[in-house]
Amino acid sequence: MSDEILPDVLTAGLRVVFCGTQAGAASARRGAYYAGPGNKFWKTLFETGLIPQPLGPADFPDLPRYGIGFTDVAKGTSGPDTALMRQHFDIAGFLAKLRLHAPAVVAFNGKRAAQAALGEKRGLKLAYGLQPSLLVGSRVFILPSTSGAASGFWSIEPWHELAALVKETNS
Repeated sequence: MSDEILPDVLTAGLRVVFCGTQAGAASARRGAYYAGPGNKFWKTLFETGLIPQPLGPADFPDLPRYGIGFTDVAKGTSGPDTALMRQHFDIAGFLAKLRLHAPAVVAFNGKRAAQAALGEKRGLKLAYGLQPSLLVGSRVFILPSTSGAASGFWSIEPWHELAALVKETNS
């Protein structure tokens, strides 16, 4: 779609698709996922063994070679999550992408994206980690956001759990 801030990186057979809410301001400016200066995403991918070498935002189109893809639940907007409104989310489109590409795991980078995609009501406490239900055939994992703005909620432990799950599904 021409109105997407960042292109999806989706192909069949992916081990994990990372889903955020929308592109942050720095990511939109740079045209790359998780490009904000305080974002821990790329460092965390390497530290948890999801990728074998350090990479950065400009490398995002190459991640399918590692079984990793990207999308967001709000593709046509950018900025802080606090600016998102219900009409910005395209949940039907998001679910259609998952059905088409059938990743083993969809990993939400933050609870806000998971809340939107899973249709959860505001205020419901979502737990980090593997969720009990599938989402259109994919396992669901909720992670602490790597955004610098969410650093008060940061823990790498769920990311290590995701890496173990992804390695298990690849066996």
